Amino acid sequence: MDDEYAKLIRRMNPPRVVIDNEACEDATVIQVDSVNKHGILLEVVQVLTDMNLIITKAYISSDGGWFMDVFYVIDQNGNKIIDEDVIGYIQRRLENGAGYAPSLRGSLGMMPSEDYTSIELSATDRPGLLSEVCAVLADLHCNVVNAEIWTHNARAAAVVHVTGCEIEDPKCLSNIGELLCNVLKGNNDVKTAKVTVSPPGITNRERRLHQIMFADRDYERVERAGLGKVKGTSSRPHVTMLNIEKDYTVVTMRSKDRPKLLFDIVCTLTDLQYVVFHGMVDAGRMEAYQEFYIRHVDGLPIRCEAERDRLIQCLEAAIERRTCEEIWVMVVMLTILSCLFVQGLELELCTEDRVGLLSDITRIFRENSLSIKRAEISTIGGNAKDTFYVTDVTGNPVDPMIIDSIRQQIGRTKLRIRHNSTVAPEPPQETTMGYLFGNLFKARTFQNFKLIRSYS
Repeated sequence: MDDEYAKLIRRMNPPRVVIDNEACEDATVIQVDSVNKHGILLEVVQVLTDMNLIITKAYISSDGGWFMDVFYVIDQNGNKIIDEDVIGYIQRRLENGAGYAPSLRGSLGMMPSEDYTSIELSATDRPGLLSEVCAVLADLHCNVVNAEIWTHNARAAAVVHVTGCEIEDPKCLSNIGELLCNVLKGNNDVKTAKVTVSPPGITNRERRLHQIMFADRDYERVERAGLGKVKGTSSRPHVTMLNIEKDYTVVTMRSKDRPKLLFDIVCTLTDLQYVVFHGMVDAGRMEAYQEFYIRHVDGLPIRCEAERDRLIQCLEAAIERRTCEEIWVMVVMLTILSCLFVQGLELELCTEDRVGLLSDITRIFRENSLSIKRAEISTIGGNAKDTFYVTDVTGNPVDPMIIDSIRQQIGRTKLRIRHNSTVAPEPPQETTMGYLFGNLFKARTFQNFKLIRSYS
């Protein structure tokens, strides 16, 4: 009865959205007022994230029965949102509910459909894993429509959408799952490798990746052999918690700024059954600061040290999953310790899509001893547009002769060098795009592919 009454109240009080380009000099201000419900903050943030908008500031208030939030957003180029069609679309999405709807510009790549099969994977990360998975799918005549793979703390998780297999045939789905599971267990990962093959669900794909990695306990940090802690070189997020009497737990987070950071944090808090009552977000060029007043859904703040430590670990993992881990290569010269930061070479593939294309490309990279640190895969209008960030297998810059050979094999007009960031960058004076890419494509023991959509 209470649920029906709550639904009636929400129907009588639909969300009110105001989008203002005059209130702030360098950002579009979006104000959302609505009846409060659990998960509404995530729904609103997901809409803005799906539109590839960058949230620079936010003020959150949802105490009592009303939800009132203000977001300062810019587009990928750092400009206000001035396109009236885009503004109207954002307003309709927020006012009609933040459930899934196709992107105005077709850029989401995660629309639920009955036309493809969804494959979820989790396993121990290792070199060449994605190449082997793609080879199996190619042998089964499955075409990868889109996919995202995250790796964190030596674990890998993926959500892959494929066509070309019989969705209605249980034997076909079982065969796919069995073959992929054999690949994942190639590293003696018999107990923890998992494969689920099914029609696509309605949950946001990135949220599913968070859930898969959480279930895989990737938040439990593993020690890297031979890599000790080096004072002053850690770029890990800083998360602290403090209880205010018996009312709230105050969570503060400082980390390198990046797009979708707020979504990842709110997604994790929501899935762990915490409610944000008040909060603020301030994303600067170099650092993002977030402060939330939270309680568990049962109305209580953090109750014990174990719960506190677990939540801190989960929030740190949520921040780190989208960004490649770092390696600081220690070089001792004349008793002076130097740190060399290795980034990747950015390659863009533009060609007609076909079954087995991704398998062929990843095989060529592997045969030439390239390690893919990150990749963005998309198929639009029958054409594949993929971006790969690569180093050699040791994490060092790639020999230009190897790249030239690879381009000859694939086709010089099909594979282009977009950006070469393999030279250690000079200290700051970064552009916005330089900062985003410079912090995303780093190498540590990132020995496998990390395949996710562009979000900058």
